[in-house]
Amino acid sequence: MKIARLLASTVLLAAVAAAPTPAIAAPADVRVDVDTRAGLATVGDVALGVNHAIWDSQLGTPEVSGLLKDAGVSMVRYPGGSYADIYHWRDHTAPGGYVAPDTDFDTFMAGARRTGAQPMIIANYGTGTAQEAADWVRYANVTKGYGAKYWTIGNENYGNGHYGSAWEADEHADKSPKEYAATVTAYAQAMKAVDPTIKIGAVLTMPGNWPDGIVGTGDQGSWNQEVLTRAGSVIDFVDVHWYPGGSSAADTLTKNGHIQDAAFLLRRQIDTYAGTNAGRITISMTETNVDIGRNTQPGALFLADVYSGLLAQGVFTVHWWNVHNGIGTVSEVAGQTDYQDFGLLSSGNCNASVCQPPLNTPFAPYYALSMMGDFARPGDRFIGTGTDNALVSTHAVRRANGDLAVLLINKDPDAARTVALNYHGFTPAAGTPTVATFTNGAHAVSSASTGSASAQTLPPYSISLLTLHSANPAAAPAAPGRLTSTTTDRTATISWPAGAAGLKYEVYRQNNGVAEQLGETTSTSFTVRNLEPGRRYTVNVVARDGSGRASAASLPLTFVTGTPADAPCTVKFRDTNDWGNGYVGAIDITNKTASPITGWTLTFAWPTTWQSLGSGWNAVWTADGRTVRVTGDSPLAPGATTNVGFVGNYSGPNVLPEAFTLNGNVCKSE
Repeated sequence: MKIARLLASTVLLAAVAAAPTPAIAAPADVRVDVDTRAGLATVGDVALGVNHAIWDSQLGTPEVSGLLKDAGVSMVRYPGGSYADIYHWRDHTAPGGYVAPDTDFDTFMAGARRTGAQPMIIANYGTGTAQEAADWVRYANVTKGYGAKYWTIGNENYGNGHYGSAWEADEHADKSPKEYAATVTAYAQAMKAVDPTIKIGAVLTMPGNWPDGIVGTGDQGSWNQEVLTRAGSVIDFVDVHWYPGGSSAADTLTKNGHIQDAAFLLRRQIDTYAGTNAGRITISMTETNVDIGRNTQPGALFLADVYSGLLAQGVFTVHWWNVHNGIGTVSEVAGQTDYQDFGLLSSGNCNASVCQPPLNTPFAPYYALSMMGDFARPGDRFIGTGTDNALVSTHAVRRANGDLAVLLINKDPDAARTVALNYHGFTPAAGTPTVATFTNGAHAVSSASTGSASAQTLPPYSISLLTLHSANPAAAPAAPGRLTSTTTDRTATISWPAGAAGLKYEVYRQNNGVAEQLGETTSTSFTVRNLEPGRRYTVNVVARDGSGRASAASLPLTFVTGTPADAPCTVKFRDTNDWGNGYVGAIDITNKTASPITGWTLTFAWPTTWQSLGSGWNAVWTADGRTVRVTGDSPLAPGATTNVGFVGNYSGPNVLPEAFTLNGNVCKSE
């Protein structure tokens, strides 16, 4: 026995001596922050959507329904984009367009039910009537009992020629947003008379996309302003589309940076123009896609990034265009054949020299959608994230059971990225996480236990999803309720409903994945001081009990501070003529003091990186990065007003400046 043990020990020592030295992990080149204290929107039950079209012969087939169900699709849109404005549901015709066999409404609904998805139905505005739409509601929800909840009035109806471009059918003599709003009102009244539980959506434009900001001939405001002002009281949601374009795949993959500002502007438009109780109006995004790499990895990366970004900002459903579409101009993108097909699934057709893969073969964006189905589940809460490298995007959700799911997107087509993950308000449990990954050219999502909660290596052009358990899964207090605020130029008083007895509340400002604590209180309100005038802030409140256990963050509250009422100057800033990627701005500057102001300089900053100064007049205009200075030679007498003007350019949501200083003094903005 002793000899046997000795021999065994000798063999063991030899094996240990011969074992290779463990590889040293590559140093991280990207920092990622994930902060549970920075709560964003909750994932709803129809978050992941796609478009179905009546010209698609595969609409509603069991194979397609199965693929969509496997991907986690929870909403399907019918009858398909611009076809909606020529489609008549009763006889299943679309004069001027092709209707494939076996694509009628009942077939669509059978497919939706097999998918486990709710329908988003587009009522025909362009060539239909309110009565036709009301009859459709009656058939769907009374006769058939489908329970179809969401109904949009028309599709891209601003494309009816009113602003010059005409691709959308519209038989109304008046093509204005005023007429659209009046007709939406008539449709909503007729449709809700049949089923008052349905939700009615009106078509708007995505801020930063044509014809956003343009005021048509005879109109009092832009399309969005007119529609919201006139029909806001009868609608339940607004419907927008987003095809951001881009000069290259790399450029397209930067467009997710527009989402937060676009959502902010759209929400502000709703709150400003839609009247009483505008907060009830939600937002849907029922079409998006890319121009480059539609079937390959750029499309997949874009889908994961943009679905996540929009859902995090409170858009209740996001839809890819389309399930099937057909072959286009074939090219090579990142080493893969791209058929320039808008579809998630192959149509199996050919051009003169190239054929697509067999019918219903998933393209790369389908796998990204399936990863979204695993990532953003109903009831999950998006939370704040940040990254210090523009080629890596990150999103995260907190699950109801306390788990954390983190989505990491490497947009570099050539190089892997090593990521250091930092958590705030969350401690991951020990152990190697399971990571799902979709890489360039793959035909499936792979899964493996790899890396750690704090370090992951991302393959080039990839999407990775890791799920982490909490090291502290004990029950915690309920999250605080809806926040409200009252603001001045330098302060904001945040209030919320009372929770359980004995709680302490912590107030946080969102800040690129590392929330800044602004203070704490045992009360149900807190006044934040020393804020900057004209600045946008997003805050959350976390409740903590006597044992130190923290709640999930409240839903976010975004507010903009004002400007001082007793300022020595006032500024009135106006967008006087907009053409979709530029505008003429006018600024009135008034001296509110009792003394003349000589040698004055007005200073302001562009809120985004995609805004710039073209030219200016009535003063000397200079720009240094995002800072603009306007210098006048003529004295500004007490009580006098001077006007200056400029041409501004933009290539994304045009967030206008909120704060101006005159010779270093903050002016009151009017």
